Amino acid sequence: MDRKHGRIEGERGTIGAQAAERRADGGATRDRGATRDGGTTRDSGASRRRGPKLEDAILDAAWDVLVEQGYHGFTYEAVAARAGTSRPVLYRRWPQRDDLLLATLAKFWQPIAVPDTGGLRDDAVGFLRNADADRASMITLMSVQLVDYFRDTGTSLEELRDTLITPGQATAFEMIVARAVERGELPDVPRSSRVVNLPLDLLRHEMFMTMRAVPEESIVEIVDEVWLPLLLGLPGTSPTTSA
Repeated sequence: MDRKHGRIEGERGTIGAQAAERRADGGATRDRGATRDGGTTRDSGASRRRGPKLEDAILDAAWDVLVEQGYHGFTYEAVAARAGTSRPVLYRRWPQRDDLLLATLAKFWQPIAVPDTGGLRDDAVGFLRNADADRASMITLMSVQLVDYFRDTGTSLEELRDTLITPGQATAFEMIVARAVERGELPDVPRSSRVVNLPLDLLRHEMFMTMRAVPEESIVEIVDEVWLPLLLGLPGTSPTTSA
């Protein structure tokens, strides 16, 4: 009898451990149905997500938490609850909270499309339009919701941005200028990196100062009245072409 009792207790322990593991992996512990208080349980189909599908769901949930609650509210508990999974699932994939933060930002920090219109000015204006559309909300998020992150880590937005881009990759305006040189629009001479990348720096500055999307007239002004005259060595406004 004792032997049988011991076997039963051992089986219960094994079953309990397996159930705990399934819960930690986001597995379903029971099907959707009525609870004692008349509510419904969590959808078991959603909790059976695995691999990339589960990670995408977690990062989407993490982004929502970051946007709504900022870095201070960006906790394993909040993200797990929003994603409908458990904290051990997050711990195994991202051992530190900042690992989860960087993975979340990396997913939503997508490369900005660089136009290839065949003209220097149109490429520049087109890229700033794309950057304005893609980065305005991200810049606002980083400057407002990540204040605590920058303070706690002693880092800056520039350092965070550098971790999200491919090392050694040419910047968008380096690509735009290189194409213009190949087409013969610009002479093949050394140029300061600060001058080449000035349009995007000015766009970011306006985003930070206004915390909103940059107007079209400002984008055109950056290119026509500041960058092209500086790049071409002209004293006045550059000739206008179609944008």
